[in-house]
Amino acid sequence: MEDIPIPTEIKLLQKSKELHISFDNDKHFSLSCEYLRVYSPSAEVQGHGGPGILQTGKKNVNVTAIEPVGNYAVKLLFDDGHGTGIYSWDKLYELCINQETYWQQYLTRLEQAGESREP
Repeated sequence: MEDIPIPTEIKLLQKSKELHISFDNDKHFSLSCEYLRVYSPSAEVQGHGGPGILQTGKKNVNVTAIEPVGNYAVKLLFDDGHGTGIYSWDKLYELCINQETYWQQYLTRLEQAGESREP
């Protein structure tokens, strides 16, 4: 099994609503709070064994706190009250390296559903 990169720094920039993440493989990423919210690994967002629930109106969402979960994950608390997703290091890295693809999939799903990013 391939080693999962471990974050060496996770920095919240609340003004720009971004999370900057550096990994121990010298890769650095910037993820919007909106992206992290709509791809939350929580059961509420992912669905319970079925398709995930499309998150709408999250354009202005921000992270209010980052809580460590052991040595393997963080929990992000969002200003819309969401806070049940546990972002393991492998999930966080997956979201980072697939950001462009996942974001386009999200925008396509919104459009197909006739929904919006606007609150």
